[in-house]
Amino acid sequence: MMLYAISGEDVPDSLDRRLAVRTAHLERLNELRQDGRLILAGPYPAIDSPDPGPAGFSGSLIVAEFESLEAARAWAEADPYATTGVYARVTVKPFKKVLP
Repeated sequence: MMLYAISGEDVPDSLDRRLAVRTAHLERLNELRQDGRLILAGPYPAIDSPDPGPAGFSGSLIVAEFESLEAARAWAEADPYATTGVYARVTVKPFKKVLP
Protein backbone atom coordinates (compact mmCIF):
# COMPACT_ATOMS: atom_id res chain seq x y z
CA MET A 1 0.00 0.00 0.00
CA MET A 2 1.13 3.52 -0.78
CA LEU A 3 -0.23 7.04 -0.52
CA TYR A 4 -1.54 8.88 -3.58
CA ALA A 5 -2.51 12.52 -4.06
CA ILE A 6 -5.65 12.99 -6.13
CA SER A 7 -6.16 16.55 -7.33
CA GLY A 8 -9.34 17.45 -9.19
CA GLU A 9 -9.70 20.72 -11.09
CA ASP A 10 -13.27 21.94 -11.40
CA VAL A 11 -14.96 23.17 -14.54
CA PRO A 12 -16.03 26.84 -14.36
CA ASP A 13 -19.18 27.47 -12.31
CA SER A 14 -19.17 23.97 -10.81
CA LEU A 15 -21.00 24.76 -7.56
CA ASP A 16 -24.46 23.49 -8.60
CA ARG A 17 -22.95 20.28 -10.03
CA ARG A 18 -20.90 19.79 -6.83
CA LEU A 19 -23.92 20.22 -4.59
CA ALA A 20 -25.99 17.78 -6.66
CA VAL A 21 -23.57 14.87 -6.05
CA ARG A 22 -21.78 15.94 -2.86
CA THR A 23 -23.47 13.31 -0.68
CA ALA A 24 -22.34 10.48 -2.95
CA HIS A 25 -18.82 11.97 -3.12
CA LEU A 26 -18.61 12.16 0.69
CA GLU A 27 -19.90 8.60 1.08
CA ARG A 28 -16.95 7.30 -0.94
CA LEU A 29 -14.53 9.38 1.13
CA ASN A 30 -16.08 8.10 4.34
CA GLU A 31 -15.56 4.53 3.14
CA LEU A 32 -11.85 5.27 2.76
CA ARG A 33 -11.83 6.89 6.21
CA GLN A 34 -13.57 3.93 7.82
CA ASP A 35 -10.97 1.63 6.24
CA GLY A 36 -8.21 3.79 7.76
CA ARG A 37 -6.95 4.79 4.30
CA LEU A 38 -7.89 8.49 4.14
CA ILE A 39 -5.21 10.98 5.21
CA LEU A 40 -7.00 14.17 4.19
CA ALA A 41 -9.63 15.47 1.80
CA GLY A 42 -11.12 18.84 1.02
CA PRO A 43 -11.93 21.44 -1.60
CA TYR A 44 -9.99 24.44 -2.86
CA PRO A 45 -12.18 27.54 -2.24
CA ALA A 46 -12.39 29.67 -5.40
CA ILE A 47 -11.72 32.79 -3.31
CA ASP A 48 -9.57 33.46 -0.25
CA SER A 49 -12.22 32.48 2.27
CA PRO A 50 -13.07 29.34 4.27
CA ASP A 51 -16.69 29.80 3.12
CA PRO A 52 -16.60 31.00 -0.49
CA GLY A 53 -20.39 31.11 -0.80
CA PRO A 54 -21.56 31.44 -4.41
CA ALA A 55 -17.96 31.69 -5.66
CA GLY A 56 -17.75 27.95 -5.01
CA PHE A 57 -14.64 25.87 -5.38
CA SER A 58 -11.89 25.44 -7.95
CA GLY A 59 -11.11 21.80 -7.20
CA SER A 60 -10.30 19.25 -4.51
CA LEU A 61 -7.38 17.42 -2.93
CA ILE A 62 -7.54 13.89 -1.56
CA VAL A 63 -4.60 12.01 -0.07
CA ALA A 64 -5.35 8.36 0.54
CA GLU A 65 -3.81 4.92 0.58
CA PHE A 66 -4.27 2.55 -2.36
CA GLU A 67 -2.65 -0.69 -3.49
CA SER A 68 -1.29 0.86 -6.69
CA LEU A 69 -1.33 3.91 -8.92
CA GLU A 70 -3.80 2.08 -11.16
CA ALA A 71 -6.13 1.46 -8.21
CA ALA A 72 -5.93 5.12 -7.16
CA ARG A 73 -6.69 6.25 -10.72
CA ALA A 74 -9.62 3.86 -11.00
CA TRP A 75 -11.03 5.12 -7.69
CA ALA A 76 -10.62 8.75 -8.79
CA GLU A 77 -12.21 8.14 -12.20
CA ALA A 78 -15.26 6.54 -10.54
CA ASP A 79 -15.83 9.44 -8.14
CA PRO A 80 -19.14 11.27 -8.69
CA TYR A 81 -17.30 14.57 -9.17
CA ALA A 82 -15.41 12.97 -12.07
CA THR A 83 -18.34 11.09 -13.61
CA THR A 84 -20.81 14.01 -13.53
CA GLY A 85 -18.54 16.71 -14.94
CA VAL A 86 -17.63 18.63 -11.78
CA TYR A 87 -13.96 17.99 -12.54
CA ALA A 88 -12.44 19.11 -15.82
CA ARG A 89 -9.28 17.17 -15.01
CA VAL A 90 -8.03 14.77 -12.36
CA THR A 91 -4.35 14.18 -11.59
CA VAL A 92 -3.22 11.19 -9.52
CA LYS A 93 0.35 10.99 -8.27
CA PRO A 94 2.24 8.85 -5.76
CA PHE A 95 2.72 10.77 -2.51
CA LYS A 96 5.27 10.35 0.25
CA LYS A 97 4.26 11.83 3.60
CA VAL A 98 7.27 13.24 5.43
CA LEU A 99 5.72 15.55 8.05
CA PRO A 100 4.09 15.65 10.50
